[in-house]
Amino acid sequence: MLDVTSNAVDAIRRVLGKGDTAAPAAGLRIMVSAGGCSGYQYRMGLVAAAEQSDTVIDLDDVKVFVDADSAPLLAGARLDFVEDISGSGFVFDNPQAADKCSCGKSFSC
Repeated sequence: MLDVTSNAVDAIRRVLGKGDTAAPAAGLRIMVSAGGCSGYQYRMGLVAAAEQSDTVIDLDDVKVFVDADSAPLLAGARLDFVEDISGSGFVFDNPQAADKCSCGKSFSC
């Protein structure tokens, strides 16, 4: 479904470790929603629990949740975390994307 690189797992682990201890996050939710300059945009956020229809990707001590509507749009995609001179952040390489905007945050199918 979604390949998560070791760099991305490390970044998720760091973010999960900095969460609110009163309401700790269980994992990272990844969604695709309408919007952005190309039609669809990636959305990510920490969540306390998986939704019933989520696909759960268990990566040792890190969990990634993908909602059922987004799963087909993320099939075969790869999530990486890149740090370079221009900044750092999560990057998607998505074979479902026919085109993407220059910032890489949105795509079309």
